[in-house]
Amino acid sequence: MASTTVERLARLLAVAGCCCIFVLAQAMDDGGGVGMRSEELLGLFEVLGALLSNPSWAQLHPRPCTETPWLGIQCEMVLGDGVHGRQQDPYLHVTKIHIGPDVASPPCKASAKFSDSLLKLPYLKSLSLFGCFLIPDTVSLPPSLFANTSSSSSLEQLVIKSNPGLSGAIPQTIGRLQNLRVLSLSQNNLHGEIPKEVGALGKLEQLDLSYNHLTGIIPVEIGGLASLSILDLSWNGLEGEIPWSVGQLQSLRKMDLSFNNISGRIPTGASKLQSLILLDLSHNSLTGPMPDALSDLRELQYFLVEHNPIGTSIPLFLGALKNMVVLGLSGCGLSGPIPTFFGSLTNLTTISLDRNRLDGTIPASLEAIPNLGQLNLSQNQLSGEMAFSEEFVSRLGERLDVRDNQGLCINPLRHQNLSYLEAPPCLCPPINNSGERSLWPESPPSESGAVRVRPSWSHGKGSMSLVLVTVRCLMGL
Repeated sequence: MASTTVERLARLLAVAGCCCIFVLAQAMDDGGGVGMRSEELLGLFEVLGALLSNPSWAQLHPRPCTETPWLGIQCEMVLGDGVHGRQQDPYLHVTKIHIGPDVASPPCKASAKFSDSLLKLPYLKSLSLFGCFLIPDTVSLPPSLFANTSSSSSLEQLVIKSNPGLSGAIPQTIGRLQNLRVLSLSQNNLHGEIPKEVGALGKLEQLDLSYNHLTGIIPVEIGGLASLSILDLSWNGLEGEIPWSVGQLQSLRKMDLSFNNISGRIPTGASKLQSLILLDLSHNSLTGPMPDALSDLRELQYFLVEHNPIGTSIPLFLGALKNMVVLGLSGCGLSGPIPTFFGSLTNLTTISLDRNRLDGTIPASLEAIPNLGQLNLSQNQLSGEMAFSEEFVSRLGERLDVRDNQGLCINPLRHQNLSYLEAPPCLCPPINNSGERSLWPESPPSESGAVRVRPSWSHGKGSMSLVLVTVRCLMGL
């Protein structure tokens, strides 16, 4: 029986030009132990022969599931339950193929390509190829790989990343991978539209098509991905509006649509994504107003809408997002004052409101945010005295940016040697509760109320100029 199998494999290998007869003879189960089906072993040799640079890989690993393993391959036994005629399968089957930085020897060859023999691996659950196709426009995803439902139904993870040579379109037949849980085709050179058939992948949990050249609209069928927790379509050329159907993705925790050409408004249905932690819509063409219903996103921690022509005031619903850690509203054409509710968002670490048309004074309540480590208010129309304490300004250092606000000034007695702020000293001291302009405070009062000694800066040329400024203010000059 064994010799008959070897002869049959020899004929197959002669046609494929793959490897020597003794390789498969060695791989045969010779002592009642666990082995591989000959057709599946041949398929594995052909798949890796089309990818790897070492032509003698099969000779070095004649039994890749047992005695001569390779890090990039994982095998498992598929056990039946013995019921309804389903007997236990005595063979090992390839369930994972992985080529990446952690499995770098042997590397992929320059002429690496997909082999149709992937269809000979019916138990394959995971296929991941990192940096394998490097020569531009040499490889595409063959539709035939996903056309045979019986052969591809076991695939749960398809990760093909960082392949500049992988171009062409995403085949429509990818919708037949009914057990797929992870689909990551990031950092390739893919073109064309996102096929609507992706919406048929009902078990999909992660969809990452970022850093490609995809165009067209986001298909409304994407709302069928009820199990999806991560959606990343960033850094493409997608157009049109965010489909209303995203509101059906109620398991979603991350949605990144940044760096596209998406227009229109954020759909109200997005408020249903109540498990969402990250929402990144930055660098698009979205307009306002943003729906107030987004206040329902109570789990949201990262809200990034930078560089969109929103053109409204800062939305009040932000005050309800108590878990927010990072807020990015730079370059959104926002106007009006900065709301005081930011002081109640105690989890904030980063606020970016730069490059807008915000006016009025900077609310002192921003200083009450305990973990705030970066505050960018530059390039607005803010005015008045910056009322932050010396301790707050010192803690943030250059991570506090208030540049290019022409009406903004700082108290020269409270803040000294802060040239990086690029804000001039206020020409006149503040007006007190009686409506009169008082002298600049020399130093803050002590806890006991005792008057402190005049600080050393008050003696000399610098103090004289400050006194003159104060006198001119009191005289109304």
